Amino acid sequence: MSLRIDGLTIHIVGNSPVEDAELLLSALQRIPDATIDLSRATRLHSASVQLLRVLAPPTVGSPSDPFQATFVFPAVLNQ
Repeated sequence: MSLRIDGLTIHIVGNSPVEDAELLLSALQRIPDATIDLSRATRLHSASVQLLRVLAPPTVGSPSDPFQATFVFPAVLNQ
């Protein structure tokens, strides 16, 4: 699992496979005021990216994957 919860922060660490999308949704439902920390993420599956786009929780950092950092997350974060 690449999700780690620390208080009101949900950290995504390393690669986040499709299975993590359900865990991310569950965590965001349990902690509606959570901030998502992407600073240690490598790459997120598109299902998790879509959750972040739709639910729009506050986020910090960006994945180290150059494509996601350059093209995907600027679009997600600048709704």
